[in-house]
Amino acid sequence: MRLLLDTHILLALVERRIAAFNAGVRALLENPEGEFVASVASLWEIAIKWRLGKLELAFDLDAFPELLETMGVELISINARHALCSVEPEARTRDPFDRLLLAQCKIEALRLVTIDRALVDHPLAARTT
Repeated sequence: MRLLLDTHILLALVERRIAAFNAGVRALLENPEGEFVASVASLWEIAIKWRLGKLELAFDLDAFPELLETMGVELISINARHALCSVEPEARTRDPFDRLLLAQCKIEALRLVTIDRALVDHPLAARTT
C-alpha cells in the first residue's frame, strides 16, 4: 500500500520521533514493505511555519527534499487535478493543507497516515487499528 504521510507524521519520521505514536501508526511506519509518499504541500506547510517561527527543525530546510529521497520517501507535486478535486465525504477539517492531502490520496490511490482527529476516520485515511 502506498501511504501519504501527513505533515506531522512526516516530521516525526524524519526526526526519528515515531516512538510516541500508537502501535498501529508505528507498525505502518516500520513496515519494510511500506511505500511512503510526501506531498509538496507538506513541505510548503513546514516552510511557512518555520519562517513564522512556529516550528523548529532538526534538519536544514533547503536540504529537505534530498533528505526525503535518501530515506526512500517519494515526493509528489501538486497539480491541477489535486487542486480541483472534491473529496466525499467532506473532511471535518477546514485546513486547506489537510484537504489537499486528501485530494491527493483520492487522485493518486494513496492512504493518509495521520493522527489528526479530524482525519483519522476519513475513508481515505490508513487504518491503524
